Amino acid sequence: MRKRNLIITGLVGVVLAAAAVWLLKPSAGSDAVTTEASVPAALTVQATVPKVETWPVEVQASGWLAPWAEAVIASELGGERIVAVNVEVGDTVKAGDVLAELSRESIENSIAELEATLESARAALETATGDAERARKLSGGGSISQQEVASYLSTERQAQASVTVAEAQLATKKLSLANTRIVAVSDGVVSEVSAALGQVVSQGQELFRLIRDSRIEWQAEVPVFQLRGIETGTKVVIPSPFGDVGGTVRRVSTEASQTNGRVLVYVDPIPPEGVPMPKTGILVTGSFIVDETEAVTLPATAITLQDGFSYVFVIQSGEATTVLRERVETGRRRGDRVEILGDFPKDAQVVVSGGAFLSDGSVVKVVEGQE
Repeated sequence: MRKRNLIITGLVGVVLAAAAVWLLKPSAGSDAVTTEASVPAALTVQATVPKVETWPVEVQASGWLAPWAEAVIASELGGERIVAVNVEVGDTVKAGDVLAELSRESIENSIAELEATLESARAALETATGDAERARKLSGGGSISQQEVASYLSTERQAQASVTVAEAQLATKKLSLANTRIVAVSDGVVSEVSAALGQVVSQGQELFRLIRDSRIEWQAEVPVFQLRGIETGTKVVIPSPFGDVGGTVRRVSTEASQTNGRVLVYVDPIPPEGVPMPKTGILVTGSFIVDETEAVTLPATAITLQDGFSYVFVIQSGEATTVLRERVETGRRRGDRVEILGDFPKDAQVVVSGGAFLSDGSVVKVVEGQE
Protein backbone atom coordinates (compact mmCIF):
# COMPACT_ATOMS: atom_id res chain seq x y z
CA MET A 1 0.00 0.00 0.00
CA ARG A 2 2.78 2.34 0.93
CA LYS A 3 4.59 1.54 -2.31
CA ARG A 4 1.49 2.37 -4.31
CA ASN A 5 1.19 5.82 -2.71
CA LEU A 6 4.79 6.61 -3.59
CA ILE A 7 4.19 5.75 -7.24
CA ILE A 8 1.11 8.02 -7.40
CA THR A 9 3.00 10.89 -5.79
CA GLY A 10 5.81 10.52 -8.33
CA LEU A 11 3.45 10.58 -11.28
CA VAL A 12 1.78 13.78 -10.00
CA GLY A 13 5.19 15.45 -9.70
CA VAL A 14 6.11 14.53 -13.26
CA VAL A 15 2.84 15.95 -14.59
CA LEU A 16 3.29 19.19 -12.68
CA ALA A 17 6.84 19.61 -13.94
CA ALA A 18 5.79 19.05 -17.53
CA ALA A 19 3.02 21.60 -17.19
CA ALA A 20 5.43 24.18 -15.82
CA VAL A 21 7.85 23.64 -18.70
CA TRP A 22 5.05 24.04 -21.26
CA LEU A 23 3.77 27.28 -19.70
CA LEU A 24 7.22 28.83 -19.55
CA LYS A 25 8.15 27.97 -23.17
CA PRO A 26 7.84 31.07 -25.51
CA SER A 27 5.77 30.68 -28.67
CA ALA A 28 6.35 32.14 -32.18
CA GLY A 29 3.06 34.08 -31.95
CA SER A 30 4.01 35.83 -28.74
CA ASP A 31 7.26 37.04 -30.29
CA ALA A 32 5.29 38.69 -33.16
CA VAL A 33 2.91 40.44 -30.75
CA THR A 34 5.80 41.79 -28.71
CA THR A 35 7.56 43.07 -31.83
CA GLU A 36 4.40 44.79 -33.17
CA ALA A 37 3.65 46.44 -29.82
CA SER A 38 7.13 47.98 -29.75
CA VAL A 39 6.47 49.97 -33.00
CA PRO A 40 4.07 53.00 -32.50
CA ALA A 41 1.09 53.32 -34.86
CA ALA A 42 1.59 55.82 -37.73
CA LEU A 43 -0.73 58.85 -37.87
CA THR A 44 -2.17 59.70 -41.28
CA VAL A 45 -1.36 63.27 -42.41
CA GLN A 46 -1.45 65.40 -45.53
CA ALA A 47 1.58 67.42 -46.58
CA THR A 48 2.54 70.12 -49.03
CA VAL A 49 5.54 72.21 -50.03
CA PRO A 50 5.75 76.02 -49.73
CA LYS A 51 4.70 78.26 -52.61
CA VAL A 52 6.70 81.29 -53.72
CA GLU A 53 4.22 84.03 -54.63
CA THR A 54 4.33 87.75 -55.37
CA TRP A 55 2.45 89.55 -52.63
CA PRO A 56 1.81 93.28 -52.09
CA VAL A 57 3.55 95.17 -49.31
CA GLU A 58 0.78 96.96 -47.44
CA VAL A 59 0.58 99.80 -44.95
CA GLN A 60 -2.56 99.66 -42.82
CA ALA A 61 -4.32 102.75 -41.54
CA SER A 62 -7.66 103.75 -40.09
CA GLY A 63 -9.85 106.71 -40.94
CA TRP A 64 -13.37 107.99 -41.49
CA LEU A 65 -15.47 107.71 -44.63
CA ALA A 66 -16.78 111.22 -45.24
CA PRO A 67 -18.45 113.25 -48.01
CA TRP A 68 -15.97 114.55 -50.56
CA ALA A 69 -18.02 117.76 -50.68
CA GLU A 70 -21.22 118.43 -48.78
CA ALA A 71 -23.93 120.94 -49.67
CA VAL A 72 -26.05 122.52 -46.93
CA ILE A 73 -29.53 123.50 -48.08
CA ALA A 74 -31.32 126.06 -45.90
CA SER A 75 -34.53 128.05 -46.07
CA GLU A 76 -34.25 131.54 -47.53
CA LEU A 77 -37.60 132.45 -46.01
CA GLY A 78 -38.78 132.87 -42.45
CA GLY A 79 -42.17 132.36 -40.89
CA GLU A 80 -43.50 129.91 -43.49
CA ARG A 81 -44.75 126.42 -42.75
CA ILE A 82 -43.40 123.23 -44.38
CA VAL A 83 -46.26 121.61 -46.31
CA ALA A 84 -44.33 118.82 -48.07
CA VAL A 85 -41.09 116.86 -47.59
CA ASN A 86 -40.29 114.86 -50.73
CA VAL A 87 -37.03 113.03 -49.91
CA GLU A 88 -35.45 110.79 -47.29
CA VAL A 89 -31.87 110.12 -46.25
CA GLY A 90 -30.14 108.05 -48.94
CA ASP A 91 -32.25 109.31 -51.84
CA THR A 92 -30.36 110.25 -55.00
CA VAL A 93 -31.37 113.62 -56.41
CA LYS A 94 -30.60 115.82 -59.40
CA ALA A 95 -29.90 119.55 -59.34
CA GLY A 96 -33.23 121.39 -59.26
CA ASP A 97 -35.26 118.53 -57.75
CA VAL A 98 -37.81 119.81 -55.21
CA LEU A 99 -36.85 118.51 -51.78
CA ALA A 100 -39.55 120.30 -49.76
CA GLU A 101 -42.27 122.93 -50.17
CA LEU A 102 -43.32 125.82 -47.94
CA SER A 103 -46.78 127.38 -47.67
CA ARG A 104 -47.51 129.92 -50.44
CA GLU A 105 -50.84 131.55 -49.48
CA SER A 106 -49.53 134.61 -47.61
CA ILE A 107 -46.93 135.33 -50.27
CA GLU A 108 -49.48 134.97 -53.09
CA ASN A 109 -51.77 137.43 -51.28
CA SER A 110 -48.91 139.88 -50.90
CA ILE A 111 -48.15 139.56 -54.61
CA ALA A 112 -51.77 140.38 -55.47
CA GLU A 113 -51.61 143.50 -53.30
CA LEU A 114 -48.32 144.60 -54.79
CA GLU A 115 -49.62 144.11 -58.33
CA ALA A 116 -52.55 146.41 -57.49
CA THR A 117 -50.18 148.96 -55.96
CA LEU A 118 -48.02 148.84 -59.07
CA GLU A 119 -51.01 149.42 -61.33
CA SER A 120 -52.04 152.42 -59.22
CA ALA A 121 -48.51 153.81 -59.32
CA ARG A 122 -48.34 153.43 -63.06
CA ALA A 123 -51.66 155.26 -63.46
CA ALA A 124 -50.41 158.08 -61.25
CA LEU A 125 -47.22 158.21 -63.29
CA GLU A 126 -49.19 158.45 -66.50
CA THR A 127 -51.18 161.40 -65.14
CA ALA A 128 -48.08 163.11 -63.75
CA THR A 129 -46.22 162.64 -67.04
CA GLY A 130 -49.07 164.28 -68.99
CA ASP A 131 -49.22 167.23 -66.62
CA ALA A 132 -45.47 167.71 -66.75
CA GLU A 133 -45.44 167.57 -70.54
CA ARG A 134 -48.10 170.31 -70.78
CA ALA A 135 -46.29 172.43 -68.25
CA ARG A 136 -43.11 172.26 -70.34
CA LYS A 137 -45.01 173.47 -73.43
CA LEU A 138 -46.70 176.33 -71.62
CA SER A 139 -43.61 177.50 -69.80
CA GLY A 140 -42.17 179.07 -72.93
CA GLY A 141 -45.15 181.37 -73.56
CA GLY A 142 -45.39 182.70 -70.05
CA SER A 143 -48.82 181.16 -69.47
CA ILE A 144 -47.53 179.32 -66.41
CA SER A 145 -45.00 180.29 -63.78
CA GLN A 146 -41.69 178.54 -63.37
CA GLN A 147 -42.74 177.53 -59.87
CA GLU A 148 -45.78 175.67 -61.23
CA VAL A 149 -43.63 173.99 -63.89
CA ALA A 150 -41.21 172.82 -61.20
CA SER A 151 -44.08 171.40 -59.17
CA TYR A 152 -45.40 169.36 -62.11
CA LEU A 153 -41.93 168.01 -62.87
CA SER A 154 -41.42 167.05 -59.21
CA THR A 155 -44.73 165.20 -59.16
CA GLU A 156 -43.66 163.28 -62.26
CA ARG A 157 -40.40 162.22 -60.66
CA GLN A 158 -42.18 161.10 -57.49
CA ALA A 159 -44.65 159.06 -59.54
CA GLN A 160 -41.77 157.43 -61.42
CA ALA A 161 -40.07 156.57 -58.13
CA SER A 162 -43.29 155.04 -56.80
CA VAL A 163 -43.50 152.79 -59.85
CA THR A 164 -39.87 151.73 -59.44
CA VAL A 165 -40.41 150.88 -55.76
CA ALA A 166 -43.59 148.92 -56.50
CA GLU A 167 -41.86 146.93 -59.26
CA ALA A 168 -38.96 146.07 -56.93
CA GLN A 169 -41.30 144.98 -54.15
CA LEU A 170 -43.27 142.82 -56.54
CA ALA A 171 -40.09 141.19 -57.90
CA THR A 172 -38.93 140.45 -54.33
CA LYS A 173 -42.22 138.78 -53.47
CA LYS A 174 -42.15 136.73 -56.63
CA LEU A 175 -38.65 135.57 -55.69
CA SER A 176 -39.99 134.65 -52.24
CA LEU A 177 -42.73 132.65 -53.93
CA ALA A 178 -40.11 130.74 -55.92
CA ASN A 179 -38.16 130.12 -52.71
CA THR A 180 -41.10 128.25 -51.20
CA ARG A 181 -39.80 125.33 -53.27
CA ILE A 182 -36.62 124.02 -51.58
CA VAL A 183 -34.53 122.53 -54.38
CA ALA A 184 -31.28 120.54 -54.66
CA VAL A 185 -28.36 122.77 -55.57
CA SER A 186 -26.46 119.91 -57.25
CA ASP A 187 -26.62 116.24 -58.07
CA GLY A 188 -25.99 114.04 -55.06
CA VAL A 189 -27.28 111.85 -52.26
CA VAL A 190 -29.34 113.16 -49.36
CA SER A 191 -27.21 112.62 -46.25
CA GLU A 192 -29.30 114.46 -43.66
CA VAL A 193 -32.91 115.64 -43.36
CA SER A 194 -33.85 118.24 -40.75
CA ALA A 195 -37.13 119.36 -42.33
CA ALA A 196 -40.33 118.13 -40.72
CA LEU A 197 -43.87 118.40 -42.04
CA GLY A 198 -45.76 121.28 -40.37
CA GLN A 199 -42.61 122.93 -39.06
CA VAL A 200 -42.46 126.75 -39.27
CA VAL A 201 -39.02 127.65 -40.57
CA SER A 202 -36.80 130.61 -39.84
CA GLN A 203 -34.61 132.33 -42.40
CA GLY A 204 -31.31 130.49 -42.85
CA GLN A 205 -32.51 127.37 -41.04
CA GLU A 206 -30.78 124.19 -42.31
CA LEU A 207 -33.20 121.69 -43.83
CA PHE A 208 -31.07 119.21 -45.81
CA ARG A 209 -27.51 118.09 -46.48
CA LEU A 210 -26.33 116.55 -49.74
CA ILE A 211 -23.22 114.56 -50.61
CA ARG A 212 -22.35 116.34 -53.84
CA ASP A 213 -22.13 114.14 -56.93
CA SER A 214 -22.64 111.09 -54.61
CA ARG A 215 -18.88 111.24 -54.05
CA ILE A 216 -17.21 110.22 -50.79
CA GLU A 217 -13.61 110.01 -49.59
CA TRP A 218 -11.65 108.00 -47.07
CA GLN A 219 -9.70 110.27 -44.73
CA ALA A 220 -6.98 107.88 -43.56
CA GLU A 221 -4.65 108.80 -40.70
CA VAL A 222 -1.13 107.50 -41.41
CA PRO A 223 1.84 107.75 -39.00
CA VAL A 224 4.65 109.87 -40.43
CA PHE A 225 7.15 106.98 -40.36
CA GLN A 226 4.84 104.90 -42.60
CA LEU A 227 4.34 107.55 -45.30
CA ARG A 228 7.17 106.27 -47.49
CA GLY A 229 5.68 104.96 -50.71
CA ILE A 230 2.30 106.64 -50.17
CA GLU A 231 1.73 109.34 -52.78
CA THR A 232 -0.86 110.57 -55.26
CA GLY A 233 -2.08 107.59 -57.26
CA THR A 234 -1.10 104.90 -54.72
CA LYS A 235 -3.54 101.97 -54.82
CA VAL A 236 -5.74 101.34 -51.80
CA VAL A 237 -8.03 98.53 -50.63
CA ILE A 238 -10.93 99.36 -48.28
CA PRO A 239 -12.99 96.47 -46.85
CA SER A 240 -16.78 96.68 -46.82
CA PRO A 241 -19.61 94.27 -45.92
CA PHE A 242 -20.25 93.74 -49.65
CA GLY A 243 -16.64 93.13 -50.70
CA ASP A 244 -13.35 94.98 -51.00
CA VAL A 245 -13.50 98.48 -52.47
CA GLY A 246 -10.49 99.69 -54.41
CA GLY A 247 -9.31 103.27 -54.55
CA THR A 248 -6.45 105.66 -55.21
CA VAL A 249 -4.77 108.37 -53.17
CA ARG A 250 -5.98 111.80 -54.30
CA ARG A 251 -3.95 113.97 -51.94
CA VAL A 252 -1.53 113.70 -49.02
CA SER A 253 -1.77 116.45 -46.42
CA THR A 254 1.37 118.56 -46.06
CA GLU A 255 1.05 118.79 -42.27
CA ALA A 256 0.83 116.26 -39.46
CA SER A 257 -1.77 116.54 -36.73
CA GLN A 258 -0.50 118.27 -33.62
CA THR A 259 -2.63 115.96 -31.45
CA ASN A 260 -1.60 112.50 -32.70
CA GLY A 261 1.29 113.12 -35.11
CA ARG A 262 -0.53 111.45 -38.02
CA VAL A 263 -0.94 112.73 -41.55
CA LEU A 264 -4.29 112.79 -43.33
CA VAL A 265 -4.31 110.96 -46.66
CA TYR A 266 -7.37 111.56 -48.85
CA VAL A 267 -8.49 108.54 -50.89
CA ASP A 268 -11.12 108.30 -53.63
CA PRO A 269 -12.94 104.94 -53.27
CA ILE A 270 -13.75 103.17 -56.56
CA PRO A 271 -16.10 100.23 -55.89
CA PRO A 272 -16.08 97.40 -58.45
CA GLU A 273 -19.19 96.60 -60.44
CA GLY A 274 -21.91 95.19 -58.21
CA VAL A 275 -20.41 96.58 -54.99
CA PRO A 276 -22.17 99.68 -53.59
CA MET A 277 -20.29 102.76 -52.44
CA PRO A 278 -19.56 102.54 -48.69
CA LYS A 279 -21.66 104.67 -46.32
CA THR A 280 -20.26 107.82 -44.75
CA GLY A 281 -19.69 108.29 -41.04
CA ILE A 282 -17.95 104.90 -40.64
CA LEU A 283 -14.47 104.34 -39.21
CA VAL A 284 -12.69 101.72 -41.35
CA THR A 285 -9.23 100.19 -41.58
CA GLY A 286 -7.79 99.87 -45.08
CA SER A 287 -4.47 99.14 -46.75
CA PHE A 288 -2.13 101.16 -48.96
CA ILE A 289 -0.27 98.98 -51.49
CA VAL A 290 3.21 100.51 -51.53
CA ASP A 291 5.23 97.68 -53.14
CA GLU A 292 5.25 94.02 -54.24
CA THR A 293 7.72 91.35 -53.08
CA GLU A 294 8.13 87.57 -53.21
CA ALA A 295 6.74 85.59 -50.29
CA VAL A 296 7.27 81.97 -49.21
CA THR A 297 3.78 80.87 -48.18
CA LEU A 298 2.00 77.94 -46.57
CA PRO A 299 -1.68 77.21 -45.91
CA ALA A 300 -2.81 78.64 -42.58
CA THR A 301 -3.70 75.10 -41.44
CA ALA A 302 0.01 74.23 -41.45
CA ILE A 303 0.70 76.63 -38.58
CA THR A 304 0.21 75.48 -35.01
CA LEU A 305 0.39 77.87 -32.07
CA GLN A 306 1.85 77.03 -28.69
CA ASP A 307 2.91 79.35 -25.88
CA GLY A 308 2.61 82.33 -28.21
CA PHE A 309 4.92 80.90 -30.90
CA SER A 310 4.23 79.47 -34.35
CA TYR A 311 5.37 75.98 -35.36
CA VAL A 312 5.21 73.68 -38.38
CA PHE A 313 5.77 69.93 -38.65
CA VAL A 314 8.28 69.00 -41.37
CA ILE A 315 8.28 65.46 -42.81
CA GLN A 316 11.50 63.51 -42.15
CA SER A 317 12.20 60.48 -44.33
CA GLY A 318 14.06 57.48 -42.92
CA GLU A 319 13.54 53.94 -41.72
CA ALA A 320 10.22 55.31 -40.46
CA THR A 321 8.60 58.50 -41.70
CA THR A 322 8.53 60.99 -38.82
CA VAL A 323 7.97 64.71 -38.28
CA LEU A 324 10.27 67.42 -36.94
CA ARG A 325 8.63 70.35 -35.17
CA GLU A 326 10.19 73.64 -36.26
CA ARG A 327 9.50 77.10 -34.92
CA VAL A 328 8.80 79.71 -37.64
CA GLU A 329 8.17 83.44 -37.92
CA THR A 330 5.05 84.44 -39.83
CA GLY A 331 4.46 87.61 -41.85
CA ARG A 332 1.73 88.71 -44.23
CA ARG A 333 -1.59 86.92 -44.61
CA ARG A 334 -3.73 86.71 -47.71
CA GLY A 335 -6.85 84.60 -47.73
CA ASP A 336 -6.01 81.17 -46.31
CA ARG A 337 -2.23 81.46 -46.78
CA VAL A 338 0.49 82.77 -44.48
CA GLU A 339 3.96 84.11 -45.30
CA ILE A 340 6.87 82.28 -43.65
CA LEU A 341 9.78 84.61 -42.89
CA GLY A 342 13.46 83.74 -42.76
CA ASP A 343 15.41 81.07 -44.65
CA PHE A 344 12.73 78.39 -44.68
CA PRO A 345 13.53 75.59 -47.19
CA LYS A 346 11.30 75.85 -50.24
CA ASP A 347 11.34 72.08 -50.86
CA ALA A 348 10.35 71.06 -47.33
CA GLN A 349 7.31 68.83 -46.97
CA VAL A 350 5.07 70.38 -44.33
CA VAL A 351 2.07 68.80 -42.62
CA VAL A 352 -1.12 70.71 -43.46
CA SER A 353 -3.81 68.31 -42.22
CA GLY A 354 -3.92 65.74 -39.46
CA GLY A 355 -1.30 67.45 -37.32
CA ALA A 356 -3.52 68.18 -34.32
CA PHE A 357 -2.18 65.19 -32.35
CA LEU A 358 1.43 65.32 -33.55
CA SER A 359 4.49 65.90 -31.46
CA ASP A 360 8.15 66.11 -32.33
CA GLY A 361 9.28 62.72 -33.69
CA SER A 362 5.79 61.28 -34.28
CA VAL A 363 5.62 58.49 -36.86
CA VAL A 364 3.32 59.43 -39.74
CA LYS A 365 1.88 58.11 -42.95
CA VAL A 366 1.73 60.79 -45.66
CA VAL A 367 -1.18 60.81 -48.10
CA GLU A 368 -1.81 63.18 -50.99
CA GLY A 369 -2.49 66.67 -49.67
CA GLN A 370 -2.80 70.31 -50.69
CA GLU A 371 -0.53 71.93 -53.20
